[in-house]
Amino acid sequence: MADLKNVAPLADFDWEAYANGDAQTEVSREAQEQAYDGSMNKINDHEVVDGTVIAISKREVVVNIGFKSDGIIPAGEFRYNPDLKVGDTVEVYIENQEDKKGQLVLSHKKARASRSWERVNAALENQEIIKGYIKCRTKGGMIVDVFGIEAFLPGSQIDVKPIRDYDIFVDKTMEFKVVKINQEYKNVVVSHKALIEAELEAQKQEIMSKLEVGQVLEGTVKNITSYGVFVDLGGLDGLIHITDLSWGRVNDPHEVVELDQKINVVIKEFDNEKKRIALGLKQLTPHPWEALDANLQVGDRIKGKVVVMADYGAFVEVAPGVEGLIHVSEMSWSQHLRSANDFLKTGDEVEAVILTLDREERKMSLGIKQLKDDPWENIETKYPVGSKHSAKVRNFTNFGVFVEIEEGVDGLIHISDLSWTKKVKHPSEFTQIGAQIDVCVLEIDKANRRLSLGHKQLEENPWDVFETVFTQDSIHEGTIIEMLDKGAVIQLEYGVEGFATPKHLVKEDGSQAQQGEKLQFKVIEFNKDTKRIILSHSRIFEDVQRAEAREAKKASGAKRQGRKEETATINNVAASTTLGDIDALAALKAKMEKGE
Repeated sequence: MADLKNVAPLADFDWEAYANGDAQTEVSREAQEQAYDGSMNKINDHEVVDGTVIAISKREVVVNIGFKSDGIIPAGEFRYNPDLKVGDTVEVYIENQEDKKGQLVLSHKKARASRSWERVNAALENQEIIKGYIKCRTKGGMIVDVFGIEAFLPGSQIDVKPIRDYDIFVDKTMEFKVVKINQEYKNVVVSHKALIEAELEAQKQEIMSKLEVGQVLEGTVKNITSYGVFVDLGGLDGLIHITDLSWGRVNDPHEVVELDQKINVVIKEFDNEKKRIALGLKQLTPHPWEALDANLQVGDRIKGKVVVMADYGAFVEVAPGVEGLIHVSEMSWSQHLRSANDFLKTGDEVEAVILTLDREERKMSLGIKQLKDDPWENIETKYPVGSKHSAKVRNFTNFGVFVEIEEGVDGLIHISDLSWTKKVKHPSEFTQIGAQIDVCVLEIDKANRRLSLGHKQLEENPWDVFETVFTQDSIHEGTIIEMLDKGAVIQLEYGVEGFATPKHLVKEDGSQAQQGEKLQFKVIEFNKDTKRIILSHSRIFEDVQRAEAREAKKASGAKRQGRKEETATINNVAASTTLGDIDALAALKAKMEKGE
């Protein structure tokens, strides 16, 4: 508004006429109205014009477009431009020159929208830097208001470093470059990262030109992954591989560093073309092997923590960065193949004996079984020949059973030493893996760390008794329990088994004996050494038949001999008799005929 103190009154104004209500000037009212209208801009509805901001409040922005009244625009239409101030020129869209209240109705949003597509295309073509207002988050990025158009800002294009909190960018106005436009779908993609990449590239070139292997630089932890840590060296990133974070084993890089932490790193190697830099953190400290106690030697006991497990052994950290391997064979005196996981697990605190120590190669092997006495040192005393023990069945073979009397003390029970009487075809018929079995020590093989054991020796040899029971030609009742091609297995009393060939299984009626039949069998062979009893059912009735035949033959022969003797007697008597003896001979003949 003009300053009224500096306005002078008209010199020729007729105050008397004015007082009488008839004031006239040299200029007519019509002329004045034309002059007033001429001072106003000519505007039309639905037109875009420039205006000047003359007032700003929290809710409204007042804009003067040189019209007889000012326009009021909601402040929300200027959210994209927080730097708006009085005096700024803004474009507005004339919706109505005069509403019901006589107010000029303007819209900045529609003015921007009417020209936005031309502007955004021009920005892409000219690589122009534009401002945009970040309205909200969306999947994969942000929605940005650019010239009234909703453009997409991918999360990867917000900054050169990964963004951990997208919400901090909402309601912010930032500079962008238009990087892509889909004319068909009217989609616009913008980038803030593109603005700083050129500057960063120059910084990278400068940094790379000054790099040297072995150089120590300060950097900021930018990102932490499962395989390593990315460090910002001031515009250029380098990677510390997880193996270069610490001399000790690192399972998770978060154990060593944290985001935004400032750390010193050493340059291990770099590639100018690929802009790759390999960094090291552990190299800034001496290798732990160099600080290892110089007095440690083979045979000493040492404590440590299991850090890595494998089937073949366990790696034990005895000092930060110093590890020793306990091979599975050094975990137990037992010779059974087992996994190291059966003995130890990650995190276990263990005590071990140093078996080998190579400081130059930085290798150490350890053992824990050495903490216990070797059971084979005094094997003859603890398990003398003839001693009896209980053992655990560990494994089967076709020829016997492997058992373990105690950890590290194994033995074999040969299949022939399982039973005195039963013919065992496979050990699984007699026992099972994991079962306990009583054994007797038969022989000690200290060189091969193996015992020969027996189970049947725990009992007296019943064959000493069987020898007196199953004598040759003795007859016993038996049951056919198994039919084979070469004969049959017969179960006899006392649990002993015999064998009969097919020809000895023929019954008296000519039929063949079958499995399950209970018959009488004659022993035709007994061998105590081989524990073999050969039987025959057929022999029983065959021998009877042969005996009867012999008796019949014998009796027949005796009769024939008697006749010969009587005939000779008669002849002799006849030769020497007299007529007086004829009666006696007649009586003898009658007697013989009667006998026949």
